[in-house]
Amino acid sequence: MNDKTHYRKAFDSPYLSSADITGPTSLTIKHVKLEIDRTKKTKDLFNTAHFVEQELRPGEKLKPMILNATNSKMLRKMSESPFIEDWANIGVTVYVDSNVRFGKESVEGLRIMPKAKTKPFLTPEHTEKWASAKAAFKRDGNLFKVFERVTMTQEHQEQLIEECGDKENV
Repeated sequence: MNDKTHYRKAFDSPYLSSADITGPTSLTIKHVKLEIDRTKKTKDLFNTAHFVEQELRPGEKLKPMILNATNSKMLRKMSESPFIEDWANIGVTVYVDSNVRFGKESVEGLRIMPKAKTKPFLTPEHTEKWASAKAAFKRDGNLFKVFERVTMTQEHQEQLIEECGDKENV
């Protein structure tokens, strides 16, 4: 966590900006609307994402995010729909890209990507899945296929291999 203040915080934008994001941030889009520029600098309309989460950090209100063309295309791909009304309830990770082209300059800009899916932990207590993992290890000689579906501690990996009677392969 960064306790320093980004210089752009002084400009108090009504929208989420690179000054607000201190690291990749998982959020859920509540809905996207075509809205007039809240800065009142233009009368432009923007695809504007509003989030389920109310706070970015404890005590810091989460602002809506303007979706530029790049981020709109990403949501179109993620939702498999070109319609902003279909972009609700989508999990995203918002991060800062320090190499966004703005005219002839490179600036910091916000980008989105799909929210990383967390894999469940596999332990010996999950007897059916544990047996499947052992069978996969015996078949493949490694745990690569198992790791596509679950996460395991190093200790449990070693236990599984030991139970399979093969300490040579990993």
